[in-house]
Amino acid sequence: MSARTLPESLKFRLKEIPEKPGVYFFKDREGKALYIGKALSLKKRVAGHFRSYGEGFSKEGLMLSQVSRIDVLETPTEAEALLLEASLVKEMLPKYNKMLRDDKSYPYLKISAEATPRLLVARGRKADGGKYFGPYTNARLLRQALKMLRREFPMRTCRTLPKKVCLQYHLGLCGGPCEGIQQPAEYARTVKELSSFLEGKRDALVRNLSKRMKAHSSAREYEKAQTLFEAIRALSSVPSTGRRQKTPSEVLEEFRTVFSLPAFPRRIECFDISNIQGREAVGSVVVFSDGEPSRKDYRHFRIRTVEGIDDYRMMREVVRRRYERVLGEGRAVPDLILIDGGKGHLSAVKSLLVEMGLADQPVLSIAKQHEIIFSPERPAPYVLPPSSETLHMIRHLRDEAHRFAIIYHRRLHRKTALVSRLDGIPGLGPKSKQKLLKKMGSWTKIRTASEDELVRIGRLPASLAAVVRRRLTQQGETQ
Repeated sequence: MSARTLPESLKFRLKEIPEKPGVYFFKDREGKALYIGKALSLKKRVAGHFRSYGEGFSKEGLMLSQVSRIDVLETPTEAEALLLEASLVKEMLPKYNKMLRDDKSYPYLKISAEATPRLLVARGRKADGGKYFGPYTNARLLRQALKMLRREFPMRTCRTLPKKVCLQYHLGLCGGPCEGIQQPAEYARTVKELSSFLEGKRDALVRNLSKRMKAHSSAREYEKAQTLFEAIRALSSVPSTGRRQKTPSEVLEEFRTVFSLPAFPRRIECFDISNIQGREAVGSVVVFSDGEPSRKDYRHFRIRTVEGIDDYRMMREVVRRRYERVLGEGRAVPDLILIDGGKGHLSAVKSLLVEMGLADQPVLSIAKQHEIIFSPERPAPYVLPPSSETLHMIRHLRDEAHRFAIIYHRRLHRKTALVSRLDGIPGLGPKSKQKLLKKMGSWTKIRTASEDELVRIGRLPASLAAVVRRRLTQQGETQ
């Protein structure tokens, strides 16, 4: 990778990309897709491309010279990234993805035109009435994707309908249409939902499944409702196809609609806690103004009143200190507070806000494991599809708060470690240690400094500088 010519914006973006499976987009200045690819590790794959940056003699170098933006969509597995990549290439027709355009050498997924359709892998298209999806570039990954699809959309695999259900039914991979266990209308609905999924219409599919889940729940058919909930969660983990990117104002308007907020969320503040087994616990708050990070308003908090590991009390302390100061200075509270945590964190913060006279303050939390959103106003969580730009903004807020807290945590931990290395030196008290670190700037400079430098730069008395220099030399000899 050519560090001399790569724009700073792309350097920063490459550091942000996660080490997870998914699909990546190289886009030009106008936001048009130049190339779409899949990866087991997005970070490694995208970085691998940029080793050719600046090469004027290669096709990849020419493509990379036109890239001004990199977008990614995460998927649970590389196999699911394969499905997504093919549908996106079909829809967006990127300039540098010619090999995927109707290439007969690659396999397709096919829903057969039978009365009771099957899901198959086919080589090339045929005029047989079946619906074809693809092509897909990796047959191994396609087989893995096929297993996932048959698990989420149970359909028959037999060439002819038997008289009795087979092992596939008992494994939960077929609804049993042969014996009439699954009625034709229900089977047709499964086929339609699978087709919608492969066409990229996953948002609509998730909405329909959610309606059915609520209906089963209202009828106290909890087992059926749970089955649909698991399907929604699985489908929501796979993004739908690309579309026009919304402006920050449009995303915030969607934010207000989705969560029924009382006001347009112009200012959002997000909180996170960072601690390692209760040591050097810290909190952070990051601020987004009109949908964009306002880094000058970010703040750190060192936990003062909580000992041991108690995230709920730590979160309450940070939120309390934040808004005691805001209210004390006569400033307005934000339009929305976002908490990195689950129901417990949300309840702890909500009760605090009530105590502070902020009972009407909108607050949400995002659970780490499944990225579902909790609100104190409703018992069920919000399950947003990964394609939701509202969810993207929530993730951005959460990740910024986490990053900012981690930076502060590491700084404190490093500072504590440096101070501990100076422990036990006669005449060097806590204030002298802090002063020495501040003046010298780093442990390396202290460790390698001469007596004269400890006096001149570190502002130590000559006698103490001699003791420090002697003790540091002894430490070096024993390491």
